[in-house]
Amino acid sequence: MRIHREGYNSIGVVLLIVIFLLCLYFIGFKSPCVCLDIIVTVTLLTVLFLTIRFFRVPSRVINRTADGVLSPADGTVVQINEIFEDEYFKDQRIQISIFMSPFNIHVNSYPINGTVSYVQYHPGKHYIAKLPKASKDNEHNSVVVRTEKGVEILFRQIAGTVARRIVSYSRENDQVKQGEEMGIIKFGSRVDLFLPLNAKINVKIADKIRSKKTVMAYLPTQ
Repeated sequence: MRIHREGYNSIGVVLLIVIFLLCLYFIGFKSPCVCLDIIVTVTLLTVLFLTIRFFRVPSRVINRTADGVLSPADGTVVQINEIFEDEYFKDQRIQISIFMSPFNIHVNSYPINGTVSYVQYHPGKHYIAKLPKASKDNEHNSVVVRTEKGVEILFRQIAGTVARRIVSYSRENDQVKQGEEMGIIKFGSRVDLFLPLNAKINVKIADKIRSKKTVMAYLPTQ
């Protein structure tokens, strides 16, 4: 277990705010109630703890699977359907949406081995991440990876109501490995996968899934 480097600044800011508020409370406010002192202290320390916890990165053995698509995120499957993908493929695809609550691990990883063939960031709104319209209307970052067999999949990092920053390390022509870290979304969000219609789906709605571990689908072998 480690703390993600993208969390250092956020944790530092929250730590300073907690220290400031505790000093302000205990020095500037003389409370006659010990219970109130405890409540204030526990509340502020809980906020700090949850901030640190959000940026945790667990150590995991990658479940590398030939022709398998690993989950790029921890969370819950909230949508599986066939849609017209109009950003890159311009055709019908199977969309699988993964909702990440603030309590999930928010580091994202590559679902397959291959070459990054497309990266595009889109500013946008911050609707609730579970809503279908969040996939295109919210702030998001799209990445396409092409396998050696020429099969491409698109996965999209989507900011939610609370999330205000998407971090992606993907660059076009990068050679990437299944399970390798590719970025993080800060504070509650969603990831969508867009797969070929002949992919064999291996999950169902409401499944709890884990990055680097859960096989979401199997790509066609030819």
